[in-house]
Amino acid sequence: MHAADTLGTLISPGAPIVRAPGAFDSFSARLVESAGFPAVYMTGFGATASRLGMPDIGLLTQTEMTEHARNMVRSTSIPVIADADTGYGGPSNIDRTVQEYIQAGVAAIHLEDQIAPKRCGQMAGIRLMPMEESARRIEAAVAARKGGSLLVIARTDALAATGHEDAIARAKRYRDAGADLVFVDGVKTRYDVDYVAENLAGPKVVSLVDGTEAATLSASDLEERGFSVVFYALTALFSAATAMRKSLLDLHETGVITAGNDAITYAEYSDIVGLPYHQKLDNEFGAL
Repeated sequence: MHAADTLGTLISPGAPIVRAPGAFDSFSARLVESAGFPAVYMTGFGATASRLGMPDIGLLTQTEMTEHARNMVRSTSIPVIADADTGYGGPSNIDRTVQEYIQAGVAAIHLEDQIAPKRCGQMAGIRLMPMEESARRIEAAVAARKGGSLLVIARTDALAATGHEDAIARAKRYRDAGADLVFVDGVKTRYDVDYVAENLAGPKVVSLVDGTEAATLSASDLEERGFSVVFYALTALFSAATAMRKSLLDLHETGVITAGNDAITYAEYSDIVGLPYHQKLDNEFGAL
Protein backbone atom coordinates (compact mmCIF):
# COMPACT_ATOMS: atom_id res chain seq x y z
CA MET A 1 0.00 0.00 0.00
CA HIS A 2 1.28 3.48 -0.87
CA ALA A 3 2.08 5.74 2.07
CA ALA A 4 -0.73 8.13 1.08
CA ASP A 5 -3.23 5.28 1.15
CA THR A 6 -1.92 4.16 4.53
CA LEU A 7 -2.32 7.68 5.88
CA GLY A 8 -5.78 7.91 4.33
CA THR A 9 -6.80 4.80 6.25
CA LEU A 10 -5.34 6.22 9.46
CA ILE A 11 -7.44 9.39 9.18
CA SER A 12 -10.68 7.71 8.12
CA PRO A 13 -13.83 8.70 10.07
CA GLY A 14 -13.90 7.21 13.54
CA ALA A 15 -10.19 6.38 13.57
CA PRO A 16 -7.98 7.55 16.46
CA ILE A 17 -6.17 10.83 15.98
CA VAL A 18 -2.87 10.44 14.12
CA ARG A 19 0.02 11.68 16.26
CA ALA A 20 2.90 12.79 14.04
CA PRO A 21 5.94 14.21 15.83
CA GLY A 22 8.16 16.49 13.81
CA ALA A 23 11.49 15.16 12.58
CA PHE A 24 14.31 17.45 11.55
CA ASP A 25 16.38 14.83 9.71
CA SER A 26 16.38 11.17 8.75
CA PHE A 27 17.80 9.99 12.06
CA SER A 28 15.15 11.77 14.09
CA ALA A 29 12.55 10.28 11.73
CA ARG A 30 13.85 6.84 12.65
CA LEU A 31 13.50 7.74 16.31
CA VAL A 32 9.88 8.77 15.75
CA GLU A 33 9.17 5.41 14.14
CA SER A 34 11.04 3.43 16.81
CA ALA A 35 8.98 5.20 19.49
CA GLY A 36 5.86 3.68 17.93
CA PHE A 37 4.20 6.63 16.23
CA PRO A 38 2.12 5.88 13.10
CA ALA A 39 3.40 8.85 11.05
CA VAL A 40 6.15 11.45 11.03
CA TYR A 41 6.01 15.13 10.15
CA MET A 42 8.87 16.64 8.14
CA THR A 43 8.93 20.11 9.62
CA GLY A 44 10.33 22.91 7.50
CA PHE A 45 11.38 24.66 10.71
CA GLY A 46 13.48 21.63 11.65
CA ALA A 47 14.76 21.04 8.13
CA THR A 48 16.04 24.61 7.98
CA ALA A 49 17.65 24.21 11.39
CA SER A 50 19.40 20.94 10.52
CA ARG A 51 20.52 21.90 7.01
CA LEU A 52 21.36 25.58 7.48
CA GLY A 53 21.33 26.29 11.21
CA MET A 54 19.10 29.24 10.37
CA PRO A 55 15.51 30.40 11.08
CA ASP A 56 12.42 29.23 9.21
CA ILE A 57 11.97 32.20 6.89
CA GLY A 58 11.74 30.46 3.51
CA LEU A 59 15.47 29.96 2.93
CA LEU A 60 15.35 26.35 1.70
CA THR A 61 14.59 25.73 -1.97
CA GLN A 62 12.12 23.23 -3.38
CA THR A 63 14.90 20.83 -4.40
CA GLU A 64 16.48 20.99 -0.93
CA MET A 65 13.14 20.30 0.74
CA THR A 66 12.30 17.48 -1.65
CA GLU A 67 15.70 15.87 -1.11
CA HIS A 68 15.18 16.13 2.64
CA ALA A 69 11.78 14.47 2.31
CA ARG A 70 13.11 11.72 0.04
CA ASN A 71 15.85 10.84 2.52
CA MET A 72 13.31 10.76 5.35
CA VAL A 73 11.03 8.44 3.37
CA ARG A 74 13.97 6.11 2.71
CA SER A 75 14.83 5.98 6.40
CA THR A 76 11.38 4.98 7.69
CA SER A 77 8.46 2.70 6.91
CA ILE A 78 5.75 5.00 8.30
CA PRO A 79 3.99 7.74 6.27
CA VAL A 80 5.85 11.04 5.97
CA ILE A 81 3.80 14.25 6.02
CA ALA A 82 5.95 17.02 4.55
CA ASP A 83 6.02 20.79 4.66
CA ALA A 84 5.95 22.18 1.11
CA ASP A 85 5.92 25.86 2.11
CA THR A 86 4.00 27.90 -0.48
CA GLY A 87 4.70 25.59 -3.43
CA TYR A 88 7.82 27.56 -4.44
CA GLY A 89 6.32 29.78 -7.11
CA GLY A 90 3.41 29.90 -9.54
CA PRO A 91 1.12 27.14 -10.82
CA SER A 92 3.91 25.43 -12.79
CA ASN A 93 6.13 25.41 -9.71
CA ILE A 94 3.28 23.95 -7.66
CA ASP A 95 2.76 21.27 -10.30
CA ARG A 96 6.43 20.33 -10.18
CA THR A 97 6.47 20.42 -6.36
CA VAL A 98 3.58 17.96 -6.17
CA GLN A 99 5.18 15.62 -8.70
CA GLU A 100 8.54 15.74 -6.91
CA TYR A 101 6.97 14.89 -3.57
CA ILE A 102 4.98 12.04 -5.14
CA GLN A 103 8.19 10.64 -6.63
CA ALA A 104 9.86 10.99 -3.23
CA GLY A 105 7.17 8.72 -1.74
CA VAL A 106 5.71 11.29 0.64
CA ALA A 107 2.21 10.57 1.97
CA ALA A 108 1.00 14.17 2.25
CA ILE A 109 2.16 17.75 1.87
CA HIS A 110 0.83 21.00 3.22
CA LEU A 111 0.77 24.26 1.30
CA GLU A 112 0.37 27.59 3.05
CA ASP A 113 -1.16 30.92 2.06
CA GLN A 114 1.68 33.29 2.94
CA ILE A 115 3.49 35.56 0.51
CA ALA A 116 7.26 35.83 0.34
CA PRO A 117 9.25 36.15 2.45
CA LYS A 118 7.34 33.46 4.34
CA ARG A 119 8.03 32.66 7.97
CA CYS A 120 7.20 30.20 10.72
CA GLY A 121 3.52 30.27 11.69
CA GLN A 122 4.40 31.21 15.28
CA MET A 123 6.23 34.37 14.21
CA ALA A 124 4.92 37.92 13.88
CA GLY A 125 4.80 39.81 10.60
CA ILE A 126 3.06 37.16 8.49
CA ARG A 127 1.54 38.44 5.24
CA LEU A 128 -1.13 36.52 3.35
CA MET A 129 -2.13 35.96 -0.25
CA PRO A 130 -5.68 36.92 -1.18
CA MET A 131 -8.00 34.05 -0.30
CA GLU A 132 -9.14 33.33 -3.86
CA GLU A 133 -5.59 33.33 -5.21
CA SER A 134 -4.58 30.85 -2.56
CA ALA A 135 -7.65 28.70 -3.28
CA ARG A 136 -6.64 28.51 -6.95
CA ARG A 137 -3.21 27.35 -5.86
CA ILE A 138 -4.78 24.54 -3.85
CA GLU A 139 -6.79 23.61 -6.94
CA ALA A 140 -3.54 23.56 -8.91
CA ALA A 141 -1.95 21.22 -6.35
CA VAL A 142 -4.92 18.86 -6.41
CA ALA A 143 -4.90 18.79 -10.22
CA ALA A 144 -1.13 18.22 -10.25
CA ARG A 145 -1.53 14.81 -8.62
CA LYS A 146 -2.63 13.42 -12.00
CA GLY A 147 -3.73 10.17 -10.40
CA GLY A 148 -0.68 9.92 -8.15
CA SER A 149 -1.04 9.10 -4.48
CA LEU A 150 -0.60 12.17 -2.31
CA LEU A 151 -2.85 13.91 0.20
CA VAL A 152 -3.01 17.71 -0.04
CA ILE A 153 -3.31 19.64 3.22
CA ALA A 154 -4.24 23.32 2.90
CA ARG A 155 -2.64 25.41 5.62
CA THR A 156 -3.69 28.92 6.51
CA ASP A 157 -1.60 31.29 8.62
CA ALA A 158 -4.45 33.75 9.00
CA LEU A 159 -4.93 33.12 12.72
CA ALA A 160 -1.98 35.30 13.70
CA ALA A 161 -2.25 37.67 10.75
CA THR A 162 -5.93 38.50 10.36
CA GLY A 163 -7.77 36.69 13.14
CA HIS A 164 -9.98 33.73 13.91
CA GLU A 165 -12.87 34.46 11.56
CA ASP A 166 -10.66 34.90 8.51
CA ALA A 167 -8.71 31.73 9.38
CA ILE A 168 -11.92 29.69 9.41
CA ALA A 169 -13.23 31.32 6.22
CA ARG A 170 -9.98 30.53 4.45
CA ALA A 171 -9.86 26.94 5.68
CA LYS A 172 -13.42 26.35 4.47
CA ARG A 173 -12.62 27.89 1.08
CA TYR A 174 -9.54 25.71 0.70
CA ARG A 175 -11.57 22.61 1.54
CA ASP A 176 -14.01 23.62 -1.20
CA ALA A 177 -10.99 23.93 -3.52
CA GLY A 178 -10.29 20.23 -3.05
CA ALA A 179 -7.91 19.96 -0.09
CA ASP A 180 -8.05 16.59 1.65
CA LEU A 181 -7.43 18.16 5.05
CA VAL A 182 -7.24 21.73 6.32
CA PHE A 183 -4.77 23.15 8.82
CA VAL A 184 -5.11 26.38 10.79
CA ASP A 185 -1.58 27.03 11.97
CA GLY A 186 -0.37 29.30 14.75
CA VAL A 187 -2.60 28.08 17.58
CA LYS A 188 -1.18 29.14 20.94
CA THR A 189 -4.07 28.95 23.40
CA ARG A 190 -6.82 26.51 24.30
CA TYR A 191 -9.27 29.08 22.99
CA ASP A 192 -7.56 28.97 19.58
CA VAL A 193 -7.90 25.20 19.46
CA ASP A 194 -11.51 25.25 20.63
CA TYR A 195 -12.45 27.96 18.15
CA VAL A 196 -11.07 25.95 15.24
CA ALA A 197 -12.69 22.75 16.49
CA GLU A 198 -16.12 24.36 16.93
CA ASN A 199 -16.16 26.24 13.64
CA LEU A 200 -14.42 23.92 11.20
CA ALA A 201 -15.96 20.57 10.31
CA GLY A 202 -14.29 17.69 8.51
CA PRO A 203 -10.73 16.31 8.52
CA LYS A 204 -8.35 18.83 10.05
CA VAL A 205 -4.83 19.17 11.40
CA VAL A 206 -3.55 20.97 14.48
CA SER A 207 0.07 21.70 15.36
CA LEU A 208 1.13 22.06 19.00
CA VAL A 209 4.28 24.00 19.80
CA ASP A 210 6.20 23.39 23.01
CA GLY A 211 5.72 26.06 25.65
CA THR A 212 2.30 27.28 24.51
CA GLU A 213 -0.94 26.85 26.46
CA ALA A 214 -2.33 24.81 23.57
CA ALA A 215 0.46 22.27 24.08
CA THR A 216 -1.09 21.27 27.42
CA LEU A 217 -3.91 19.55 25.53
CA SER A 218 -3.59 15.77 25.25
CA ALA A 219 -4.08 13.72 22.12
CA SER A 220 -7.40 12.49 23.50
CA ASP A 221 -8.47 16.11 24.10
CA LEU A 222 -7.77 16.88 20.46
CA GLU A 223 -9.47 13.72 19.24
CA GLU A 224 -12.60 14.65 21.19
CA ARG A 225 -12.52 18.04 19.45
CA GLY A 226 -12.58 16.36 16.03
CA PHE A 227 -8.99 16.74 14.86
CA SER A 228 -7.66 14.03 12.56
CA VAL A 229 -3.92 14.71 12.86
CA VAL A 230 -1.75 16.45 15.43
CA PHE A 231 1.79 17.61 14.72
CA TYR A 232 4.29 17.94 17.55
CA ALA A 233 6.44 19.95 15.20
CA LEU A 234 9.31 21.08 17.41
CA THR A 235 9.38 18.65 20.34
CA ALA A 236 12.18 16.42 19.01
CA LEU A 237 14.23 19.37 17.73
CA PHE A 238 14.00 21.31 20.99
CA SER A 239 14.69 18.19 23.07
CA ALA A 240 17.74 17.36 20.97
CA ALA A 241 19.02 20.92 21.13
CA THR A 242 18.58 20.99 24.91
CA ALA A 243 20.45 17.71 25.43
CA MET A 244 23.25 18.57 23.01
CA ARG A 245 23.79 22.02 24.46
CA LYS A 246 23.96 20.66 28.00
CA SER A 247 26.39 17.85 27.17
CA LEU A 248 28.67 20.15 25.18
CA LEU A 249 28.70 22.85 27.87
CA ASP A 250 29.46 20.20 30.50
CA LEU A 251 32.26 18.81 28.34
CA HIS A 252 33.70 22.27 27.78
CA GLU A 253 33.56 23.08 31.49
CA THR A 254 34.84 19.78 32.92
CA GLY A 255 36.88 18.26 30.10
CA VAL A 256 35.15 14.95 30.83
CA ILE A 257 32.27 13.19 29.08
CA THR A 258 29.43 13.32 31.58
CA ALA A 259 26.56 11.52 29.83
CA GLY A 260 23.91 10.33 32.24
CA ASN A 261 22.65 6.80 32.79
CA ASP A 262 19.85 7.41 30.28
CA ALA A 263 22.26 8.31 27.46
CA ILE A 264 21.98 6.22 24.32
CA THR A 265 24.67 3.56 23.91
CA TYR A 266 26.65 2.73 20.79
CA ALA A 267 24.77 -0.57 20.50
CA GLU A 268 21.38 1.14 20.76
CA TYR A 269 22.41 3.69 18.16
CA SER A 270 23.55 0.90 15.83
CA ASP A 271 20.15 -0.77 16.10
CA ILE A 272 18.32 2.48 15.31
CA VAL A 273 20.32 3.10 12.13
CA GLY A 274 20.03 -0.54 11.01
CA LEU A 275 23.67 -1.60 11.30
CA PRO A 276 22.84 -5.31 11.88
CA TYR A 277 21.12 -5.46 8.48
CA HIS A 278 24.19 -4.11 6.71
CA GLN A 279 26.49 -6.43 8.67
CA LYS A 280 24.33 -9.33 7.49
CA LEU A 281 24.69 -8.16 3.88
CA ASP A 282 28.44 -7.95 4.27
CA ASN A 283 28.60 -11.43 5.81
CA GLU A 284 26.55 -12.93 2.98
CA PHE A 285 27.91 -11.06 -0.01
CA GLY A 286 31.10 -9.30 1.04
CA ALA A 287 34.65 -10.17 0.03
CA LEU A 288 36.01 -13.44 1.32
